[in-house]
Amino acid sequence: MAKKDAPPRWDRKMQQRLARGEAAALGELYDRFASLVHGLAHRVLGDERAADGITREVFTHVWEHPDAYDPKQGPLRTWVATLTHRLAVQRLRATETAALTREGHGTAEDLERKVRHASVAARADYIVQSMPAPLRAALELAYFQRRDYRQTAADLGVTEDEARRRLRLGLQLLSTAHDAGAPGAPPGYGGAA
Repeated sequence: MAKKDAPPRWDRKMQQRLARGEAAALGELYDRFASLVHGLAHRVLGDERAADGITREVFTHVWEHPDAYDPKQGPLRTWVATLTHRLAVQRLRATETAALTREGHGTAEDLERKVRHASVAARADYIVQSMPAPLRAALELAYFQRRDYRQTAADLGVTEDEARRRLRLGLQLLSTAHDAGAPGAPPGYGGAA
């Protein structure tokens, strides 16, 4: 974004189309963000059906309240991710509170610890999904496929120095998952939100 108050053109147009009630706009938004929404909800809730429910709630909310998005506050993607996180945490708290009441054991502190853990995990997922493809590819090779930086460089077709730089930068971005006000993370992420 060149200016803080100038959202990307796609975001503005999408909001306008949703406000006009264009069903095709909702389909386009869904195609673009459904995997992000479902993945974040699943990461917080740890349940496929609950994540499906949150996905429906998020897109219903966006459809019914397109003006709730303020382009001056940031990208539409971040707003959708923040909405997803908020709804998923609300569902987690409600579900866990009901379970604590039924079972008669566990504490509010246990619940908040679980919510914080889920929030950090969801933010880490968001950060990885949002980072530039070259950084994400380097991290995936190094950590999921267990390649060292030399193998990562060869697989990516870059120098060893470039592979180390990408890995270092990717890890620096990922390390912000524990910071409540992490750059690049959706506002409201962190802590107990």
